[in-house]
Amino acid sequence: MDSSSAQSGIDPQTWPNVIGEARSVADALPDLLVEASHVASSIIAGWHGRRRAGPGESFWQFRPFYMGEPAKRIHWRRSARDDHLYVREREWEAAHTVWLWADLSPSMVFRSRLAEVSKRDRAIVLMLALADMLAETGERIGLPGLTRPFSDRRAAERLADALTHLSRPIALPDTTAVQRFADVVLVSDFLDPLEDIAEWLSRVASTGARGHLVQVLDPIEETFPFDGRVEFTDPELGVRLTAGRAENWREDYQNRLEAHRAELRDMARKAGWTYVLHHTDRPASEPLLVLHSALSGALDVMQQGGA
Repeated sequence: MDSSSAQSGIDPQTWPNVIGEARSVADALPDLLVEASHVASSIIAGWHGRRRAGPGESFWQFRPFYMGEPAKRIHWRRSARDDHLYVREREWEAAHTVWLWADLSPSMVFRSRLAEVSKRDRAIVLMLALADMLAETGERIGLPGLTRPFSDRRAAERLADALTHLSRPIALPDTTAVQRFADVVLVSDFLDPLEDIAEWLSRVASTGARGHLVQVLDPIEETFPFDGRVEFTDPELGVRLTAGRAENWREDYQNRLEAHRAELRDMARKAGWTYVLHHTDRPASEPLLVLHSALSGALDVMQQGGA
């Protein structure tokens, strides 16, 4: 047995497929990185960020001196330029980490005729675009299990580079490094068994971290517009299922999908997490705006609480 396959627990017979999936992700990353940058730029253009005064070393702005403040706060060199007294303020530097993850498992490669992108590519774009936006505010970003948290204006590029070294695309990331007050953003179709998702969510929630779930679905997975004899294949297990009259399955399928989604939403709600539903025929900017609002609110509460 190959040593690398032994360490990862992968059947050596399936190893070529795993390598192929990893290479597929690597090949797509340059184009997805460009798209993510464009999406992030369109949102950042109308956003002023979370910069505020507070403890730190980076200069932010000069503001007028108010009577009653200690005189030692006066910046005399700036004040000498005119007839007013000024205080030099520093920018708040909160030690905060946002862990990002895009589900790269086989089910995410799916793309129907109703969408221009696969679920996997949209998930990567959302993750990299969010990294770009967070980098603008100086947040620390990391890929759980792949990178340590870092603060860098080239965060999206660094995450894309880290993904090229991913040996096996997985759905749910490692949670070992997640700590209290961190945020975890997971972009996935969440079509895994609910007990697996619940176990992962419980591990993250037990650390005191906040979570944000973005469920990405292809529109055909919602509408189930199939008629007649249709063969369905499970991309994860390779299991095939043939429907003689697929239209007779539509209602039961849609009810089961909605029940699955309702339980996922309920799990997120009970944990105090954010849940966002996104379809790949819609603009990537839509879930990013919701995520940015959720993250900004969570981080503002943390800072006001002195965490």
